[in-house]
Amino acid sequence: MNEVYAFIEAEKTTHNVALLCRLLKVARSSFYAWLAGQKARSARKAADDALAWAAQTPRSP
Repeated sequence: MNEVYAFIEAEKTTHNVALLCRLLKVARSSFYAWLAGQKARSARKAADDALAWAAQTPRSP
């Protein structure tokens, strides 16, 4: 489903979001919920990446 939402996000500058959602058979509210959560997902991924890097970095005694 993420691919559908990403497609709508990419095409929303050239087509109406309501039309895209209707054609792709997804709820417009679901698209906007996905869009709102995108910032949180990006922040979580950045934190996970930082933690993974810190876990791999050797520490001095």
